[in-house]
Amino acid sequence: MMRRIRFPSADILKPIKPNIISHSVLKPHAVKISPLSITNPNFKRSFNSSSSSLASPESAQYSSWKGKHHKRYMYGALTLSAGIACISIFFHGDKILNESPLAKYKSNHGLDEDELRLKSLQPKIKITNEQSATTLSHKNTLEADPNEETFEMGLYVSSQRQLEEEEKSIRKKKTESGNKFLQIYYRISYFLIDKVFEPIITVGRFIELTVIFLPILLLCPISYFGKKNHEKSGERSGTLIWFKYIRISAELAGASFIKLGQWAASRTDIFPEELCNELGELHSNAKPHSFKATKKMIELTLDGVPFDQVFEEFDTKPVGCGAIAQVHLAKLTKQYRDENNLREEDYVAVKVVHPKVEIKINRDLKIMNFFANLIDYIPTMEWLSLPQEVLNFSILMKLQLDLRIEGYNLLKFQEKFKGRSNVKFPKPFKTFSGRKVLIEERINGLSMSKLLEMKQTFGKGISKETSDILIDGFLKMLILDNFIHSDLHAGNIFIRFGKNTRPKNGNNERSLFTKIDGFGNGEFNDEDNDKILEQLKDPKVYNDSNEFLKFFNKLSEDGYHPQVCLIDVGLITELDNDNRVNFIGLFNALSEFDGYKAGELMVERSKTPESAINKELFALKVEKLVDRVKERTFTLGSFSIGDLLDQMLGMVRQHHVRMEGDFVSVIVAILLLEGIGRQLDPDLDLFARFVYGWNFGFPTF
Repeated sequence: MMRRIRFPSADILKPIKPNIISHSVLKPHAVKISPLSITNPNFKRSFNSSSSSLASPESAQYSSWKGKHHKRYMYGALTLSAGIACISIFFHGDKILNESPLAKYKSNHGLDEDELRLKSLQPKIKITNEQSATTLSHKNTLEADPNEETFEMGLYVSSQRQLEEEEKSIRKKKTESGNKFLQIYYRISYFLIDKVFEPIITVGRFIELTVIFLPILLLCPISYFGKKNHEKSGERSGTLIWFKYIRISAELAGASFIKLGQWAASRTDIFPEELCNELGELHSNAKPHSFKATKKMIELTLDGVPFDQVFEEFDTKPVGCGAIAQVHLAKLTKQYRDENNLREEDYVAVKVVHPKVEIKINRDLKIMNFFANLIDYIPTMEWLSLPQEVLNFSILMKLQLDLRIEGYNLLKFQEKFKGRSNVKFPKPFKTFSGRKVLIEERINGLSMSKLLEMKQTFGKGISKETSDILIDGFLKMLILDNFIHSDLHAGNIFIRFGKNTRPKNGNNERSLFTKIDGFGNGEFNDEDNDKILEQLKDPKVYNDSNEFLKFFNKLSEDGYHPQVCLIDVGLITELDNDNRVNFIGLFNALSEFDGYKAGELMVERSKTPESAINKELFALKVEKLVDRVKERTFTLGSFSIGDLLDQMLGMVRQHHVRMEGDFVSVIVAILLLEGIGRQLDPDLDLFARFVYGWNFGFPTF
């Protein structure tokens, strides 16, 4: 049974059945779908949210250390590494350890202090009157910097600037006001923290990471042994074992390196395909923090409002726990339910950042930056631009540490999909939310993972409708909005059900871009959906595949249609002006089947064109690949755009063509989405839908 704190007049929280779960069960890693694409079975770079315990790696990981002499070598290496780190930090500490990602971003974009001074900024997102009840209080408001090219980067810059100014304000207040003895005390304390304790702790963390990752360096030679496995991209068996050790070490290293591994798993333009596949299996071993810490953080965010005045019921046991935050289910009191148009039976999801996780991540980012700069001095490694990649990763991590950004992303998506009733995003309750806490609507729906188990439904009925809605929704994000959900795996997609008078085939009003009659002019019937899900949650139906299939097919016969719900929008992708122009040029070349031109554009507009190897050969390879696509298209053959992009990324890696991270994020999103879409609808041709939407608009089905 779940532990929960209850208040007077609270109802008993009904247990949540498997896969019929709340919207924000925190799944920082995607549910593994195997295969992602029936035409591309090797592509398995989805993240695994399994919570099963890991087998102990000690026997394999440290076997080479057994024996007296091996221990001496190990201790010698550790001492030497620690000594080098201490010397580097002593002489270059300010540059290596204390330069923040925001400061780097400022210097990289040529911005001076006057341009970065806090002004009266206006948020780029418009909050409608209907959302006025969810507007942040002044204390927790985050306004996107209009000087940035993208909405997300505007939020990031404002968030980091605000954090720095708050820290400076606190220090200034303590060191320049009040008792003189206290001022001296605080000045000495801050000096010791900045110049003594923090460097010592960082070096200690460096030594800990050295102990974890040094075996990986020592075991590197095994990658040259073993038979080649042609089913695994031709990698040797020793290489595959070494990749597995890298994954295990990343899991042992903690939250930052788990996230780093997940990020690396998406960068097939830089790292070997099988390493990306292995890192895609990373999952968090984070332990949930205490309810006491959760309550304290929520009360700080509520700014004096009593906890039990806001929550009528609160589940003390988290329903999900990730590397950065955990999620609880709760019910608001009647006063706040009425203010936010919630029913008595509606629950909310409460996401809370782990205590002190930001401090730990910042230390790890400093160490990553140190090694990235060190590796960048190696001549053959310059093309990787590792310092810039670490900066990009730092921004990604800090975006997830400020939950207000996810809240504003939800509002942005709601604005973009306003009036389209078959796509839904949860509503954030910004009155109760802040940097460390996000409270949002709980989505009561059927997990996409469960739907993917029902193979008998693929290609027809609700499964095909779901695929059509999902694909068109994604293409809208990519082509029209330039605001793309970056984590569209099955764990972040839920299906709700409702009746409507859907127009006959051929009527353009059936598009997701228009309101569908029967949903109350765009409003979905929650009571209808809840009744269906209650029947689906019946163990006699849910656990019996035949009964579930029979009930599911009956829904389609009775005139029910799916509503696709997308959650966990902490990470989104936006292309800035230059990348948007490059994307349009590249896609125009592909849609015209001009592969040679597409190859030339990829090299010319890459981050470091001078580092590309055999540019002419690369363009010829892309031309040959696109010609095969053209041949299949004109012979009405089925073709996977995932296969095209996956092969293209392999060429990019081979020829050292440095693509922008946002470009790669879009490609990975397409790969994941096509894997889901082709399972629900085996006849899906995403490339054709893409070209049609690009040239003729929507709907594409």
